[in-house]
Amino acid sequence: MEFTKYSGDRNPVTIAVVGAGLRGRQYARLAAARHAEIVAVAEPDPERRAAFARTHGIPAGAVFDSWEAMSAAGRLADAAVIATQDRLHVEPAVALARQGYHLLLEKPMAPTEPEARRIAEAVEAAGVIGAVCHVLRYTPYTRALKHLLNTSSIGDLVSVQHLEPVGWWHQAHSFVRGNWRREDESGPMLLTKSCHDLDWLAYVVGDTPSQVASFGGLAHFHAGNRPPGSAKRCVDCAVEPTCPYSAVRLYKTEDGRLRWPVDAVTDDPRDLGRALREGPYGRCVYDCDNDVVDHQVVAMQYTGGVTATFTMTAFTPMQRRQTRLFGSHGSIEGDGRHLSVTDFRTGTTGTTSTVDTGEAGDGHDGGDEGLVEAFLAAVAANDGSLLSSDMATSLASHRVVWSAERARLTSTVVRL
Repeated sequence: MEFTKYSGDRNPVTIAVVGAGLRGRQYARLAAARHAEIVAVAEPDPERRAAFARTHGIPAGAVFDSWEAMSAAGRLADAAVIATQDRLHVEPAVALARQGYHLLLEKPMAPTEPEARRIAEAVEAAGVIGAVCHVLRYTPYTRALKHLLNTSSIGDLVSVQHLEPVGWWHQAHSFVRGNWRREDESGPMLLTKSCHDLDWLAYVVGDTPSQVASFGGLAHFHAGNRPPGSAKRCVDCAVEPTCPYSAVRLYKTEDGRLRWPVDAVTDDPRDLGRALREGPYGRCVYDCDNDVVDHQVVAMQYTGGVTATFTMTAFTPMQRRQTRLFGSHGSIEGDGRHLSVTDFRTGTTGTTSTVDTGEAGDGHDGGDEGLVEAFLAAVAANDGSLLSSDMATSLASHRVVWSAERARLTSTVVRL
């Protein structure tokens, strides 16, 4: 699918942002770079709120400390970006959709199916455009892969293997010490991290799963693996110099500049020492309150007969996703940048696409930009078909996640 370009030269799309954290700032930055106007913000943290307002020149009357206050002011923009923490998506999404805002909602939609369904139903009832930030759909790499499949380069697709290499230090940062470490505060790992992947597989396969099974657990990041002599915090720990999960080493800044993941730890690099000594990101990974899995496998059968396996694991370098697709007349191997096709009819293998998108994970390899471009074009034209998915489609792929979790916890095959 080729996405329509947005032109903001005339009647630029106006946007209100709910949640000025990392993702909210990213989407606002990309929208502003494409000549959309960021006209309002709701953010409880006073420093983030003030910094965001300064960056986008938002007047004081459109700067709010809560989404409720912003909603009470009436509709202020064409669209709203909702980038709050996962468990705080539902109420602002429902309320703002009812006010006529088109919605760009950070993934996942919500922690549970009833909550996600409320959002989808509110968007449909209001007749507004709604999109979940499934950015992997919008990368140049995905477009190239879809073209190969749509032109029958490998015949009929039979099965898929897909790997998400989370990365040892990324797991420690986000899912052991960070905001997504506990299921009761955010959601299961498969939802908060890998709903991207199960949605992407449905998009690539062009079908929805009918059966799902899953296995996995928390293998390493718990007190049972705590090294002898370790301390509660890395700054006090004798084991720290040889620990692969050292916060001292992970958050070291070479030039004093704030980059992810350090900017999640502190807003001031001069304050990094105190943040590691007192804040959540300086804790020993074997002495945290995390409970989400660090590895999981999902097996799926789609309604048309295609089968797929998905593996999420912490125990890798942080790399691009890796996928192998097996067809009746050929196969494809992809690493997020290159697509290598083997043609069974000729016995030849060749690299058909090379996508240079910078460092792994940087802007989701162009997906952030592609999503924002498509969303702005859809809002400008009032045409949701310019997006690759709507809220109902995202709800369907989220249901696969919840079904896989039910399968994992009950050791059963779940039929959707």
